[in-house]
Amino acid sequence: MSSYAKIVKDGLWTNNPGLVQLLGLCPLLATSNNLVNGFALGMATALVLILSNTIVSLIRPVVRQEIRIPIYVMVIAALVTIVELVMNAYFNALYNILGIFLPIITTNCIIIGRAEAFASKNTIRLAAFDGLMMGTGFALALVALGAIREILAQGTLGDGLHLLLGESFRGVHLTVIPHYQGLLLAALPPGAFIGLGLLVAGKNWIDTRYKARVAVVGAAPAAA
Repeated sequence: MSSYAKIVKDGLWTNNPGLVQLLGLCPLLATSNNLVNGFALGMATALVLILSNTIVSLIRPVVRQEIRIPIYVMVIAALVTIVELVMNAYFNALYNILGIFLPIITTNCIIIGRAEAFASKNTIRLAAFDGLMMGTGFALALVALGAIREILAQGTLGDGLHLLLGESFRGVHLTVIPHYQGLLLAALPPGAFIGLGLLVAGKNWIDTRYKARVAVVGAAPAAA
């Protein structure tokens, strides 16, 4: 398997930050009450992850080992500030909804972890691609959890699209369950834990089924 193929598989599935490493749980659970919020924070995190990996890989030859972690944090903090200012300027309502969970991207274990474990040891191209895949994997986990909670809590999907796409999209959403009264638990913090648990269990079930099928296919030629 090539380096790029392995990075894709690790980021999106095998080593997914949200579903396998279980990193960044605070924003993952707190902001994933609907699809739009999950998508917005996922994209912000992915952007910071891509840029931080790229910059850390770029400066690694000139950063002394003794001070590398503070340097990484300063780089990440600067990038998060830029993302915050852009969101405040162009997506103000969404910026206010996400609140404190935007600045704490700075201390997100996913970003610092990838900077230390991967970006500081690999080329700029590989580091940027790793940031893209890990960020996409985390964003997909956020979107999946947000979609599940929104459907169970409101019976809709994509409510609040105007926060991302403008006022012309106000009220535009998909009604998944018509005349639905809603499940309050799904909108509350316990619902986030339950939803994440179901996603992790589903991924583990798929992995177990896949391994069992591979074992059966591998045993067939030996038996023949």
